[in-house]
Amino acid sequence: MTDEEVLAEFRAAGALLEGHFILSSGRRSANYLQCARVLMNAERAGKLARAIVQQLPRELRQEIDLVVSPAMGGLIVGHEVGRALDKDAVFLERPEGVFELRRGFAISPGQKVLMVEDVVTTGLSSRQAIEAVEREGGIVVAEVALVDRSAGEVDLGVPFYPLVSINFPVYDADQLPPELEAVPAIKPGSRKQ
Repeated sequence: MTDEEVLAEFRAAGALLEGHFILSSGRRSANYLQCARVLMNAERAGKLARAIVQQLPRELRQEIDLVVSPAMGGLIVGHEVGRALDKDAVFLERPEGVFELRRGFAISPGQKVLMVEDVVTTGLSSRQAIEAVEREGGIVVAEVALVDRSAGEVDLGVPFYPLVSINFPVYDADQLPPELEAVPAIKPGSRKQ
């Protein structure tokens, strides 16, 4: 899928939002991609996951033993990527602020993991999720995401394959342009600040 085809899926789902948004990083933006909305349709979620998998090098696809995603945002896309790869998909949670496996999920030492996220902005959640997998003895061979909001700037320490890379302007809360400052801010993501 081209970038425009991916964004068309977001538009069709009403998932490309405009307003004043507080991102997980604490920074602000006039645009927000609500991945939960684009993934709420199972056919669309499957189509996007297959597109993610198709962009991975064949050798890498053959290495993957397990798909892991951080909750909440990565749950649906992780499950669908697992389906597209015909691999099990598990997820990490952070009930006490640190990612961990729960619900009887386990990673075997040396197991090769594909990390799956919905959106990557600063990469903080991804790096924390990768560390959690490594603590369990897994080896993260790459990460995929629906959206790279860093426009290719993020370094996750592993190969990164986003389906679409965008560069919506982001601002520190104390450096907002007047048009954004005039709009009430909302926090649409799942992470508490």
